[in-house]
Amino acid sequence: MTSQDLADLVIRAERPDEHDEVRRLHALAFGDGERVPRLVDTLRASPAALPPLSLVATLDDEVVGHVLLSACRLDALPRLVDVYALSPLGVRPRDQGRGIGTRLIEHALAAADRQGAPLVFLEGSPRYYRTRGFLAAQELGFRPPTLRYPPGAFQVARLSAHQAWMTGTFVYSEPFWALDCVGLRGPRLAAAVTGGATT
Repeated sequence: MTSQDLADLVIRAERPDEHDEVRRLHALAFGDGERVPRLVDTLRASPAALPPLSLVATLDDEVVGHVLLSACRLDALPRLVDVYALSPLGVRPRDQGRGIGTRLIEHALAAADRQGAPLVFLEGSPRYYRTRGFLAAQELGFRPPTLRYPPGAFQVARLSAHQAWMTGTFVYSEPFWALDCVGLRGPRLAAAVTGGATT
């Protein structure tokens, strides 16, 4: 992809007629069968306190990237706080490493801020996300929802509605648990803990 190609990149809300295209993209991007596409389908349809924010990146009207923000909760001492989880973020394999994911993250955080959400959480590579607006969540007083996070994977972006009292335990919505999409298990967790890369 040339710089001109990237200049032609469009980030916008996903349309209903693009759901199948987004499913195929995530199946390719994650190489994990139906697990991630099923998560996206379930999160879109689940009732939630905050509306899902589903954005696509397109080139010549072809979907080359997708990011989803879905409602979760922060269990703070004064009260529960509605927050977003950024998951998944996927880019078509042949277009990875060219800035599309970065643009999707920028637009997703701006959309969450406009929605009034105070925080966006994710599980992912600190090398990637720390240069894109996210910080180590535990160092800021947040508690992860599982013990199965690899070191550094639990991250947060604080938005303009965040207040100092908003700390506590991050709680994923039910679809993440039902589809076993929280943390790593078995050999993948062991490899990450002993120095393997998180993705």
